[in-house]
Amino acid sequence: MKRIAVLTSGGDSPGMNAAVRAIAKLAASKGVQVMGVLEGYEGLMDGNLRELTKTLSDGTVSVDVEVDAAGNQGGTMIGSARSLRFREAEGRAQASLQMAKHGLEGLIVIGGNGSLTGAHIFTRESGLPVVGVPGSIDNDIGCTALALGVDTALNTIVQACDHIADTARAHRRAFVVEVMGRDCGYLAMASAIAVAADAVLIREQGKSEEQLVTDLSNVIRNGYARGKRRILTIKAEGVQVPCTRLVRLTEEAMRADMPNVEIRATVLGHVVRGGNPSYQDRAIAGRLGFAAVASLLRGSSDTMVGWLPPVSGGTPTEDSSVQLFGLEQVLVETAAVIDGTSPVTQRRLALMQKASGVLAL
Repeated sequence: MKRIAVLTSGGDSPGMNAAVRAIAKLAASKGVQVMGVLEGYEGLMDGNLRELTKTLSDGTVSVDVEVDAAGNQGGTMIGSARSLRFREAEGRAQASLQMAKHGLEGLIVIGGNGSLTGAHIFTRESGLPVVGVPGSIDNDIGCTALALGVDTALNTIVQACDHIADTARAHRRAFVVEVMGRDCGYLAMASAIAVAADAVLIREQGKSEEQLVTDLSNVIRNGYARGKRRILTIKAEGVQVPCTRLVRLTEEAMRADMPNVEIRATVLGHVVRGGNPSYQDRAIAGRLGFAAVASLLRGSSDTMVGWLPPVSGGTPTEDSSVQLFGLEQVLVETAAVIDGTSPVTQRRLALMQKASGVLAL
């Protein structure tokens, strides 16, 4: 291969730029040119590209200085988008034509479930080599212990909760903090442990609105009874009851015995997706990016590189922490992680159930 492309798709996550940088660096060291696809699959269909490497007068390939600098930044320098057109066979055929037109012999896709689904279908239809890199703060991608952006998102949540805890103690208040994660409660579970929250509410618990209100009311009552000034509950966005509604219903349920109770709702929202990547996200991005290029140049296709995979069935790479998994297996495992049937999700829930009595102490 002499020229490959890389795109970032779906929701952005810290570490995507670091992965793009690693991909460009390793490819350049092998004399391979790298083109960045702008705006995800939309850019692939439109042939909207930019050079991430430069070919010098002596024939060597070097990384563009802007790419080198952007690796330390959050977001994605080549842009991202969700594409309806790419879901259609006509759109994917157009993307294949653009790959041929620009002399692109392989593609690396950085993204989450939808992006990797598109990669799987595209490589099957076009026959072009495609390797995926997991990038999503939700940590809901199968066959990888972590995806790009998860660690940075958790650090952002922890910092925000520390700030909230200061004002909560000052005013003796209870807070319900909602964090992102879509249908996966990983961010809520992991951050609740890190900040010593009093409780965590996740979709996987399967609780009704009434049960959520009852549990939250009991947590607040017990916390105040022990003399606490700060009561903190982490709520995953996958819990369908809106944060403000949950707070209002809980206050109403507690009026009889605690008429002056004050509960505040804070939705962190997209602030969790931004920020410069942490050390861990930069390190994982570099190692996954290197493995993706090496695998692509060896002829691998329809695969994803996974970090410390929690499931079996992967193919070892030069990096003992990285394995290759077929995208079909990745997508099956991803669906199981989300619907709760995966052993990975079941282990997480079992741990949270064992810790449920500890969180409120």
